[in-house]
Amino acid sequence: MKKLVYITVLFFIVLLVWSNAGAQCSVCTKTALQLGEKPATGLNRAILYLMLAPFTIVGFIGYRLWRGNKGVKE
Repeated sequence: MKKLVYITVLFFIVLLVWSNAGAQCSVCTKTALQLGEKPATGLNRAILYLMLAPFTIVGFIGYRLWRGNKGVKE
């Protein structure tokens, strides 16, 4: 129960501090501005989507290491 409350509070904190991410380099930003609003939004979402896979893999590996070391007592 305590873990569920912790996760719920953490979820709402993340939602409160959420901001629009501008995941573009300067060249991509200039190109997107020339294309217009809709293509720029699509480009930004695609960049964020492509970033998801490496973060998921690193997060999974970190979680497995944390769970593996949790039971080991020094």
